[in-house]
Amino acid sequence: MRGVALGSALLVLAMTAGVLRGQAPRFDVLIANGRIVDGTGAPWFHGDVGISGDRIVAIGSLGDATAATRIDATNLAVAPGFIDLLGQSEFNVLVDGRAASKILQGVTTEVTGEGSSIAPVNDRLIEEAAANAAHFKIAQDWRTLGDYFRRLEERSHTAINVGTFVGAGGLRNYVIGKDDRPATPAELEQMRRLTAEAMEQGALGLSTSLQYVPDRFASTDEIVELAKVAARYGGVYFSHQRSEGIKIFESLDEVFAIAERANIPAEIWHLKTAYKANFGKMPEVLRRIEAARARGLDVTANQYPYTRASNGLDSCIPLWAREGGLEKTIARLRDPATRDRVKHDMDDATATTWENQWHGAQGGDGVMLSSVLNDGLRKWEGMTLAQIGKAMGKDPRDAVMDLVIADRGESAVITSIMSEDDVRTALKHPLVGVGTDSGAQAEDGPLSISKSHPRAWGSFPRILGHYVRDDHLLTLEEAVRKMTSKAADRVHLHDRGVLRPGMVADVTIFDPATIHDVSTFENPKHYSAGVRHVLVNGRRVVADGTITSERPGRPLRGPGYRASPMR
Repeated sequence: MRGVALGSALLVLAMTAGVLRGQAPRFDVLIANGRIVDGTGAPWFHGDVGISGDRIVAIGSLGDATAATRIDATNLAVAPGFIDLLGQSEFNVLVDGRAASKILQGVTTEVTGEGSSIAPVNDRLIEEAAANAAHFKIAQDWRTLGDYFRRLEERSHTAINVGTFVGAGGLRNYVIGKDDRPATPAELEQMRRLTAEAMEQGALGLSTSLQYVPDRFASTDEIVELAKVAARYGGVYFSHQRSEGIKIFESLDEVFAIAERANIPAEIWHLKTAYKANFGKMPEVLRRIEAARARGLDVTANQYPYTRASNGLDSCIPLWAREGGLEKTIARLRDPATRDRVKHDMDDATATTWENQWHGAQGGDGVMLSSVLNDGLRKWEGMTLAQIGKAMGKDPRDAVMDLVIADRGESAVITSIMSEDDVRTALKHPLVGVGTDSGAQAEDGPLSISKSHPRAWGSFPRILGHYVRDDHLLTLEEAVRKMTSKAADRVHLHDRGVLRPGMVADVTIFDPATIHDVSTFENPKHYSAGVRHVLVNGRRVVADGTITSERPGRPLRGPGYRASPMR
């Protein structure tokens, strides 16, 4: 890495020396006459950007320069490539390396690995994922994070850069399975070793997804022990909180405790105040994050700009019914007495031991089936569970359980659980960044078969169009800062996120007058409009609004890669 940085510095110096000698510089790519929004939050300015190889080498008035490729950016915004802080495309890029719905939003880098990461995996975990892999014809030929990164580099070329956390839930599943019990000392030590190995292979840090099985069964103490390992390698801690609803303040306290006890920077994924009883709590949530920072904790958050969430359909059934894994879940759901208990718990407005998203979404009217793996169930996609139950002639809660059985836990849903006021309050706060929380999709090919949440298609353009240009909720410069330098800083990607000589040439060029999201909940499979050109590592993956054949994306490894732990 030092060699790359030194080479980039020498290239910049050579270009500068040529200019000083009166020679007209020549670049591989020249972006001319743009409104440069450099990612720092500073006001935009007119200028040109010169790129050689994979690096930015000059910014300013470069009118006499020549280039192999010249991009006219008149009236267009030239920004650092957008960084999706929860991209979820680690598997999708193996299926379709274009990452089409992301690059047409201007995304050049994804951060992923929410609770369960792509690696490490053992034979049992590979078997658990076998149905999905077989459906998309993907050979599961990796075991470690190092194996996965090598596959990206050598065989599965992508249009975007990919960095990932190691998921504490995935480690718990690897060692313990999905049982609700504490880890033994020997099991905890094995999870520590797996954390260290993943950090040395390039993980950005440790993650949790504490609403779901098996992450939910981990104690705060267990998470702290793994976070301490990640911190020794310079990693960070990102979390889907244990509660986004009735116990959100206690959940915030847990995030703060982990950050403090492990001495690690922390970030809250897809910040929200979920369910009607908690609408209006966002100002207090943000105040508590500010207070944590005031006492020295490096804690921030990110969000997607929609009032509906998305996760697995099985999340609509209580936690106890999901404990132990898929086969135990299905066996419970086939038992009539147990089904009655499940239905009772799904209607429990006072539940505190799990996030009751079924009740929180107001039941079947607020839960839409978005995608399935079983082709025989595809006719139900895009319908609410109330509509599906009516068509099936059964209670919508029974429809939930029958679909979980029929699709073997692979179905996803969209839930109406947030208020627009809370979304807007978070979006304008400087500590809150941006993540789609969805994998890349496409209008054609294998990723086009199912429906999906529109956040996979439109999160970044929706902010820049609806909230910046139309509503003036925040400035263009501040929105771009959230999408670029703020994101890069959170995961220690120090050579991206800002337009500056010597930085990697990840660049997004868009029309601020026309950029907007097109995807909707009812009709999601549409690319956003207004992104004109996208460069990843100096090569154009989008040219004049069209996806090119370039696949220059790279694995982005964290600070512990091939390094000894910091003492």
